[in-house]
Amino acid sequence: MNYFSSDFKLGILGGGQLGKMLLAETRKYDIQTYILDPSTAAPSQFGATQFFVGDLMDYATVYEFGKKVDVLTIEIENVNLDALDSLEAEGLAVYPSPKTLRLIQNKGTQKDFYVGNTIPTSPHQRFSSVTALQESGLSFPFVWKCAQFGYDGNGVKIVRTATDLENLPDVECIAEQMVPFKNELAVIVARSVSGEVKTYPVVEMEFHPEANQVEYVICPARIDATVAEKATEIAMKVSNAFNHVGLLAVEMFQTHDNTILVNEVAPRPHNSGHYSIEASYTSQFENHLRAILNLPLGSTASKVAGIMVNLVGAEGFSGPVVYENIEKIMAIEGVTPHIYGKRETRPFRKMGHVTIVNEDMTQARQIAEEVKNSIRVIS
Repeated sequence: MNYFSSDFKLGILGGGQLGKMLLAETRKYDIQTYILDPSTAAPSQFGATQFFVGDLMDYATVYEFGKKVDVLTIEIENVNLDALDSLEAEGLAVYPSPKTLRLIQNKGTQKDFYVGNTIPTSPHQRFSSVTALQESGLSFPFVWKCAQFGYDGNGVKIVRTATDLENLPDVECIAEQMVPFKNELAVIVARSVSGEVKTYPVVEMEFHPEANQVEYVICPARIDATVAEKATEIAMKVSNAFNHVGLLAVEMFQTHDNTILVNEVAPRPHNSGHYSIEASYTSQFENHLRAILNLPLGSTASKVAGIMVNLVGAEGFSGPVVYENIEKIMAIEGVTPHIYGKRETRPFRKMGHVTIVNEDMTQARQIAEEVKNSIRVIS
């Protein structure tokens, strides 16, 4: 198939900020891009060749959309897998495959998969509902996760007492043993249709203590080389087990004795790889395209140290968004803002990110702190 033909159509399920950043890379090629998203205000609506509004979990909607394109990919896991099965059976190239997505879409199934493939992860139990969890007599504390449809810190809660369970949705869930850790790490693995594999450097993630969202992504991670090597090896083992095509972001814990435990994965471009747009020779978005189109993968090495700061809605503000002091941060050398184009802000909603690049990691981290303290996402 000629991927550089004007007649070639790439379909993307999901039109959020990941889709928007993916579209910036598709413009390097002479291809058409079709996007399906449930929101008329999706960030990707302006960059696609054609934009369709529809329910990603509806069989007929996803199936009919897939019939319009030559290759189908995702920017969100919560899509109708039965429709993808039908499309794949009829010969459409779907990456990642519905088989891979089935193992990942439900976090209980995902955790069971790690156990079955001797991939190190924290102990867990599955429950059909929060009611069943309450009746189990499980001892506190533990980490509660809804099995499906969680995102951006939603659907995850540290449960220290029975009271913490009272306002949780009564849905299928898992309870994970709490892991005392000193670092949260991530490795992005790119795998092409023909099996070429490359890994990005290990990144370190700093989280907001209340929102359970990543505040900073730091590349390279400030860890020993032996720990970085171990994390990369485990990420490769996870990638081989899932046999995905495209990107796989593997999130991990580094414990105090330097054990590496897999937390969870995302089979798509990921927040932990946004730094790569400015700091890497090939961004995660370009390598996702190269992988699903079976083109040679680009270099995943970094040109300079990179830190990403997430821009999230400030507490106490909901409504039409205003980015306060954006001119101030743009005056700083090595600072690049990315605004996702969401019109409405609310507390902790991801509205954009800022990348800081610098040859000196210490200086980059200081500038990141300045950026974080300067810009405010308000209404």
